[in-house]
Amino acid sequence: MKTSNVKFRALIIPLIIGISFWLCTPVRPTGVSVTAWHMLLIFLATIIACITQPLPIAGVALTGFTIMILLRVTDFETAITAFSNKTVWLIAMAYMISRGFAKTGLGKRIALLFVKHFGQKTLGLSYAIEAIDLVTSPATPSNTARAGGIIYPIIKSLSEVFNSNPKDKTERKIGSYLIFSEFHANIVTSAMFMTAMAPNLIAIGLANSFGIKISWMEWFIAALLPGIICLLTVPFIIYKLYPPEIKETPNAKKWAEKQLATMGHISKRELSMLFIFIIALLLWMFSSILNLDATLVGFIAVLLLLFTSVLSVDDVLKEKGSWNVIIWFSVLIFMANELNTLGFIPWLSKTISHAMSGMGWITVLIIISIIYFYSHYFFASQAAHVTAMYSALLGVAIAAGVPGKLAALMLAFVTAIYASSTQYANGPASVLFGSNYISQKHWWSLNFAMGIYYLIIWLGVGMVWTNVIGIW
Repeated sequence: MKTSNVKFRALIIPLIIGISFWLCTPVRPTGVSVTAWHMLLIFLATIIACITQPLPIAGVALTGFTIMILLRVTDFETAITAFSNKTVWLIAMAYMISRGFAKTGLGKRIALLFVKHFGQKTLGLSYAIEAIDLVTSPATPSNTARAGGIIYPIIKSLSEVFNSNPKDKTERKIGSYLIFSEFHANIVTSAMFMTAMAPNLIAIGLANSFGIKISWMEWFIAALLPGIICLLTVPFIIYKLYPPEIKETPNAKKWAEKQLATMGHISKRELSMLFIFIIALLLWMFSSILNLDATLVGFIAVLLLLFTSVLSVDDVLKEKGSWNVIIWFSVLIFMANELNTLGFIPWLSKTISHAMSGMGWITVLIIISIIYFYSHYFFASQAAHVTAMYSALLGVAIAAGVPGKLAALMLAFVTAIYASSTQYANGPASVLFGSNYISQKHWWSLNFAMGIYYLIIWLGVGMVWTNVIGIW
């Protein structure tokens, strides 16, 4: 009988890294406190363990959480606040909303309608999903709500319609491709519109403190050309890099029509689910006007699902994906935020600033954008990252002679595209990776390739385009 699923060999590298950093504490960089250095080593060891996976990711996170307290890097009362993060709970609510789509059959019905109208080719389905994200993004300031609450249920149902399920090892049929395509559609739309995610608004506020004012329309026009290029090319690039096994479904329309006929008219429970979903969508879209937090909207939606009996309390308790995310994502976000609070991230920003004195402004802008992008491996939140580093790097750019509005926009675009990194990069990443349709190996390798592509488009084409439209 198998008594343990612990892979002890997978602990070797994280332990070596952790112990090595601990022994280097006396020779740590000047300006980095002992506590910040210890938090860095625990964070790095935890991330490496998430890759080697001696335990499932939730187990790894709990291990890092416990070690962090045992080593007195933080006290228990402070550490436990990790589980109060709003973004994490929004993700959990998105999983539960998705369960309502599956339980009522509404998700399957919507998926069949997609197959009926766009199902001749898998590539066509991905562009249709991208269009949904594009249409809803300007008025949905939570990219997590958009990816997790609106689109993920549709993709999950589409995958099940084509018998693509990670439990059966059939995720590569179609589900993996659609999940990864939506993740990148979400990245692109988040960069295109100022109001497509909250970190964009943080960036605008920080730029304003430098006297740089950017209107909604200026942002949109500046992002228009690189955004269109990405919208047109990204689904196709992913199709080539990570092709689905099911590429064409020539009989899909007739088959979908037959399935819809078998399902019959929409049921009362489906109507309840649809009505609650529309309420949630509208509240997310107009949350800023109504002064409603996106996470609160998620709770409202789940509560309505419970009171209409679309979901039961048992359904909520059995939603493994949501509770799994609450554990691992909460811990990683907390550790990353502590690196900022304890002074490591500010030290890193100042070090970068001093290292680039005397360079030409175009070179400086490119370098700080690349540093800003790849430093996201140290963060589990776009909002935390933009708060920690955006102002410092914008200050470096302006001091080097970069036109203020150009620097503010380029760094703001990078704030969206650096989500193309890890499974903990932002809320949508944790939702979609947590669906188990894509392995960690593929998530990191494919995102690394896509990240390079985004840097070329958003920095290269973006700088030329902003010159053409008169930003600088």
